[in-house]
Amino acid sequence: MAVRRLAPPELQPTEFSFTPENLDWAKNQIVKYPEGRQQSAIIPILWRAQEQADGWLPQKAIEHVADLLGMAKIRALEVATFYTMFNLEPVGKFHVQLCGTTPCVLRGADKLIKLCHEKIGEQMHVSADGKLSWVEVECLGACVNAPVAQINVDYYEDLTPATFTKILDDLAAGKEVKPGPQIDRQLSAPVGGPTTLKTVKA
Repeated sequence: MAVRRLAPPELQPTEFSFTPENLDWAKNQIVKYPEGRQQSAIIPILWRAQEQADGWLPQKAIEHVADLLGMAKIRALEVATFYTMFNLEPVGKFHVQLCGTTPCVLRGADKLIKLCHEKIGEQMHVSADGKLSWVEVECLGACVNAPVAQINVDYYEDLTPATFTKILDDLAAGKEVKPGPQIDRQLSAPVGGPTTLKTVKA
């Protein structure tokens, strides 16, 4: 795994603290854990910090979570830099995680990766309008619907360069897009609909 580093100082905010609503939420997470094990709440609380910080984890946010959990800041940094679900530098309003694992590549993800380079730029580069950024990730767990991209919290599946381009363009233009399969299939059901159990015997 590549070394993951915090964003440079010029991109880091000078302070971070949870909103009252997020602080209440975090405290409710902490009490779910047994006495002496409250630091185990770090992953969901870092996740909430990332959501509050517009999709990425500044150093001050990581340190704020460490203080909240009463743990050494280096321990919180170890967690944040280990898990790739945490973005350590600013991302676009719509952050694309594009699967580059074998099943997706066999179904055309290599063309989508090239498209991201052309439309957005290098990985973790934020487009000039602040709308889009992207990164290639390992398996998103939806291989049957390959190729797949996760954009913010939604999955977009059965992608082609044409459908993926339209999704990116519509997001950048502020239009609503439909998550899920981009072809005529229900979730992960076979293409073309059911092939068995189509009739019911009396």
